[in-house]
Amino acid sequence: MFGVGVAMTIAAAVGCTKLPPPTPLNELNPQQMRGYSEFQAHCAQCHNDRTNDPLNGQSLRGVFKKQYLPSGAPTDDDRVMDAILYGRPMMPALGGSMTPDERQDLLAYLHTL
Repeated sequence: MFGVGVAMTIAAAVGCTKLPPPTPLNELNPQQMRGYSEFQAHCAQCHNDRTNDPLNGQSLRGVFKKQYLPSGAPTDDDRVMDAILYGRPMMPALGGSMTPDERQDLLAYLHTL
């Protein structure tokens, strides 16, 4: 019993970040499913969503389960929406190619990863 407690303490101290799996697609609500479609249309060519493997961009699996974005900014809806709207150095801005409802649907889907 003592060994398990020590192992858990060490894992917490070194930042063990095992992420829970994404919500299964068949359990998504209608808004999240629309967001999944938006992800496939706008993001999947560069980002994985259900694996940790990077493509042209980093995997987005667990993006909202992490405290900080790779930029160092806190992970919250506003920061992620800014990346969607305005892009990043290697990421195009998608603000003009999606309606506000489509962006909210995408955000809802990203919360399930």
